[in-house]
Amino acid sequence: MASAPALIDRHGRTISYLRISVTDRCDLRCRYCMAEQMTFLPRAALLKLEEIALIAERFIARGITKIRLTGGEPLVRRDVGDLVRRLGRHVGAGLDELTMTTNATRLANHAAELAAAGIRRINVSLDSRDPETFRYITRHGDVAQVIGGIMAARDAGLAVKINMVALKGLNEAEIAPMLDWCVDHGFDLSLIETMPLGAIDEDRADRFLPLTAVFDDLAARFPLTRDTHRSGGPARYWRVSETDTRLGLISPLTANFCDTCNRVRLTTEGILYTCLGHDDQVDLKQALRDGGLAGLDTALDRAMASKPARHDFDIAAAAPAVSRHMSVTGG
Repeated sequence: MASAPALIDRHGRTISYLRISVTDRCDLRCRYCMAEQMTFLPRAALLKLEEIALIAERFIARGITKIRLTGGEPLVRRDVGDLVRRLGRHVGAGLDELTMTTNATRLANHAAELAAAGIRRINVSLDSRDPETFRYITRHGDVAQVIGGIMAARDAGLAVKINMVALKGLNEAEIAPMLDWCVDHGFDLSLIETMPLGAIDEDRADRFLPLTAVFDDLAARFPLTRDTHRSGGPARYWRVSETDTRLGLISPLTANFCDTCNRVRLTTEGILYTCLGHDDQVDLKQALRDGGLAGLDTALDRAMASKPARHDFDIAAAAPAVSRHMSVTGG
């Protein structure tokens, strides 16, 4: 694979982490993420898996060391296992880590395949272990199915991190029990503030729960010590003392983390966003189809020159920061 200069943005930050949304489709409809009646992209608009692989491999040649496959729900895309196997061959040969974020509804059927293909760690979105609350948040999900997938991943040898969006009035009483559960099973837990992305059917401000208050409560209940671990993403970590569990906090509103941003996101239709909270974009699908790898390199250089310094999230704003849903950009 031909090498090329590293990806360094106009603010001097080295870009080493690529998140790829392999589909905008999802088999759940989480209230903070999607409208109940979603219109998804036509399949003809999506990147082919071969194109995703080519773009990802060019990113690796230019210094990307971590790739996360996301969605939507990545496991609803047919033959996504082929992509995982192809990218998995680069782990240890330019790529340090290949990971996936999933809602785990289909994980029980795929966990062994993912582990065999080179994935060693997954993130699972799980906002509640209470069946009724989970069904309400997701609009129709079965939490037993999700937990079954999580346990299948653990049994396949995958390290598991639970991603839990903190939602006032919905799951705040479950956060401490979720951390207890993660400790019992050897999982990590990341708590996430809800973000103003895409139009939904509810007012996000009504559900916004600042993690500053959540952390104070957890620190009074658990022996937490600051941990220097970095996963490549924006989380800041604490260790639950004398356990294997880390607690991560992702706080885009109460603790802006943009100064160390090392991430870009590729959508399922081939649009590269250099910031989750801005609409600046470069069409990598067209660049690849029109100009091959040389065209792709030119587009990547243009993206680095336009990456903003920070997002401008405001949970109280009347309109979301950007119109696209998280499932389009990739979680």
